[in-house]
Order: sequence, then structure tokens, then C-alpha cells
Amino acid sequence: MNLLKVKKIIEEALLEDLGMGDITTESIIPEDREASATFIVKDNGVIAGLSIAELSIHTLDPKAAFTYHKKDGDHVQAGEEIAQVFGSARGILSSERVALNFLQRMSGIATMASKMANMVKPYGVKVADTRKTTPNLRILEKYAVSVGGAFNHRYGLDDAALIKDNHIKVAGGIGPAVRSLREKISHTKKIEVEVETLEDVMEAIESRVDIIMLDNMSIEEMKEAVKLINGRAIVEASGGIRRENIVEVAKTGVDYISIGGLTHSAPALDISLEVLT
Repeated sequence: MNLLKVKKIIEEALLEDLGMGDITTESIIPEDREASATFIVKDNGVIAGLSIAELSIHTLDPKAAFTYHKKDGDHVQAGEEIAQVFGSARGILSSERVALNFLQRMSGIATMASKMANMVKPYGVKVADTRKTTPNLRILEKYAVSVGGAFNHRYGLDDAALIKDNHIKVAGGIGPAVRSLREKISHTKKIEVEVETLEDVMEAIESRVDIIMLDNMSIEEMKEAVKLINGRAIVEASGGIRRENIVEVAKTGVDYISIGGLTHSAPALDISLEVLT
């Protein structure tokens, strides 16, 4: 992760929470009081974001000492201690919520990504995320996806070309859209096209695109599309894919399954911070 971006995200989160200052903590806790606290997982899952939690506390107390019992990507059970911190009691208490918000959110995403990836692993299919992320938190959420064992689709509009249905409508078809794109982008950039019908699949094949995304197709349509493509492009399935149907989608022979729900619908993993002394 880009540390400059991460620090800015954390600082903005702390500014939002602290406002003009933590009136409760500053009124109760002496400035020189030190304390130790432990992060405890309340549910089974996969951990992601320990360094973000640490950096959140370090922003208010640069001298805070962290001890890790687990690392990002570890599977944990309810009741396990994953880290401890010792430092300024004010710093710990004032940054607690921000640290936990990041840690819980990222661990929830990692947990869902792990579950989805493991469900389709026997079929040689890879699970990927999308750009359906929380504004300004994409770098953290996509990191959590990768920690969970899934893969990142493009980070933004500038690192890969994806021709979607609205592009196709404006351009007048898949062929014209691909030709126009090829005239302007670098040869190092891959071209992906979103298709909705088998006719679209044939046009994408004829246009020699690198990746064909089967958008909201039925299982039978996906099977037929995979046969038509026959290895001439990477095949990605997307749209309406959940735990209930992901295995059936994987069985169609696609290479990737992209799921927006990895980032926009993953429930946070329950984690608490408890002061010891």
C-alpha cells in the first residue's frame, strides 16, 4: 500500500472523530497516564488491517509499542487476542474507534474474500473484486481482498480499459469501440469488453479483445459463451454472483468471477479493544 495515501486516510478519519478534541478522555485521564490494551476477536474470520490500526494509534502516540500475536491473512477464532498495545492512555482511547473501524471493516472484507475464493478454488477459478468500493477507502479495501486470498480487478479508470454497455451504446457497437480504443491506448494495456448476449460474445471475439466479461448471463448462457470463446480470451463472469450460486458459475469454465459484494456488502468482523491496566 502507498503509505502516503494511507496516512492521509487515517489522519482524515481521526480529524472527523476528534473534532476539537476528545472531551471525555481529556477530562478524565491524566496526560502522563500510560495503559496497555489488547485487541480481541469476537467472531471467526480472517484478519486484515493490523498495521492500519497500529498507525491510527501511532498518529496520536508515536511512541506506542505494539505486539502482534497474529498477522494479516491469518484465520482466527472467536476469543483470540490478535495484538496488544502499550502507550499513552489518552492516545489509545482517543484513537480506539478509528483503529477498530479500519480493522473491523478490512477484516470483514478479507473474511468474505477468503470464503468466496475457497469455494471456487477446486475449479481453478479466481475471485476478483470490482470498483464498487467505499469512496476514498479503495486502497484499504482492495488490500483486504488480496489478504483474504482473492484478486484485485483494476484499481481505477486509468490502469486498464474496460468497455461497458454504455460505452458500447455511445460508440455504436463493440467493434467500433474496440477500434477507437486501440488507436489511442498503449500496447501494454489490456482490453476488456462487457457482453450481455452470445451475439456480443462473437463480436468481442472477432475484435480480438483480451478479456470478455459475461455480465448477468444465465448459467447455460455462460457455458455456451465459454465454448464459443474457446481459450481465445480470458473469461470473466460478473453480476448477481453470491455465495448461493458462485459454485455453479465456477463450473461453467470461466477463468475469473468478479464480485462487487466483496467490498460493498461484507459485514465487519467483530473486534474489540480492551484496556488491561
